[in-house]
Amino acid sequence: MTSTDPGADQQVAEQHEGHLRRALGLPSLVLFGLVYMVPLTVFTTYGIVTQTTGGRLPVAYVVTLIAMVFTAYSYARMSRAYPVAGSAYTYAQKSFGAPIGFLSGWSLLLDYLFLPMINYLVIGLYLEAAFPAVPAWVFVLLAIGIVTVLNIVGIVSVARANFVIIAVQAIFIVTFVALATAKVSGKGGVDLMAPFAGDGTANGFGVIAAGAAILCLSFLGFDAVSTLSEEAKDPTRNVPRAILIATIVSGVIFVVLSYVAQLVFPSNNFADVDAGSLDVMVAAGGDFLNTFFTAAYVAGALGSALTSQASVARILYAMGRDGILPRRVFGHVSPRFSTPVFAILVVSVVSLLAIVIDLATLASLISFGALVAFSVVNLSVIKHYFVDLRERSGSAVLSNLIVPAIGVVLTIWLWTSLSGFTLVVGLCWLAVGLIWLLGVTRGFRRPTPVLHLDNE
Repeated sequence: MTSTDPGADQQVAEQHEGHLRRALGLPSLVLFGLVYMVPLTVFTTYGIVTQTTGGRLPVAYVVTLIAMVFTAYSYARMSRAYPVAGSAYTYAQKSFGAPIGFLSGWSLLLDYLFLPMINYLVIGLYLEAAFPAVPAWVFVLLAIGIVTVLNIVGIVSVARANFVIIAVQAIFIVTFVALATAKVSGKGGVDLMAPFAGDGTANGFGVIAAGAAILCLSFLGFDAVSTLSEEAKDPTRNVPRAILIATIVSGVIFVVLSYVAQLVFPSNNFADVDAGSLDVMVAAGGDFLNTFFTAAYVAGALGSALTSQASVARILYAMGRDGILPRRVFGHVSPRFSTPVFAILVVSVVSLLAIVIDLATLASLISFGALVAFSVVNLSVIKHYFVDLRERSGSAVLSNLIVPAIGVVLTIWLWTSLSGFTLVVGLCWLAVGLIWLLGVTRGFRRPTPVLHLDNE
């Protein structure tokens, strides 16, 4: 199979030798992060978080960005120490041992399983709005089918496709900002601080924290970049840089777009809160911008679904190969396509929940898994550099203790700001992982299986 853009080509089959080809430079890594996050993802939960924060969506994004920069720094630090595939799982396993590593990976697996689903869900929402005669579930099934087939057969030119997706979204962003700015300028008397002051429907900083917690899902792309260390050129240099660049660039885009959107549509009364961004598009540029947005957004969501499904399939494959999950199902590689077909199909079946689940619940559950993993990665920096390597002199105290400690505090704060229902479901997911681990290890009488994502 030909190597292409990260994750999407399903090189998880180890190419019969167990080695992934190092073919990804810094631009491709940053691009993967941007495509994975989808620059237009600000509109995914636009209506939900606008209502939650009382019209202060940009403030919530600023808070989330600050927290994510600290966490992205920790990912960058750990990717230098362990330039291999595996992300939070590898970092936790190397720093705290296999059991903690397993549970960290299990929490992040919640994200990877649900990320394709949220893309399918929003594809259905927006295409149903564009074509009211066709129910959303039809578009969901169609999208799942297309992405599944592409991931099974392997993608030859996804890198080019990703560049096209980003280019289209960049054009849309410029168009949206220009039209929205013109619309706002023509109104006169617009309060430029309104998106930061709010509309009075929800007050206090607690609602900002609740909104910021949900918005964590927008930044999951930098975590996905860290899973590609094994396929990156000069990974100790390029992966850390790509993580920070993708995080900051995306965060700035999110803040700017949410600010402009709330200037042009200063209301949280949406026709459909899950698709609230469509009201913004009509207000900014009428039917033209609404159609342009739908096309650009759906294209980006398809690209994100493609890469996110590929990423979780490679993780499930590795878990099956190493005996953590049933090997016969998850460790199987198609001799024809050299892709983990059964793992891909399992992700597709799980994604069918997009037909019945609501957007707010799905977004919160993804954020739960992410915040647990983010906290562990921040702690891993302290354990690895400050405790184990004893790098404690001069600026090392700042980089190895203070910065990651701030990251821990911020991520735990956001984690506790999620809804009670989300916390219950998320903790149940972790409990299932612990029970599974107890079964696999016979009550820890056997060694915890170690997931080999580094091809050592």
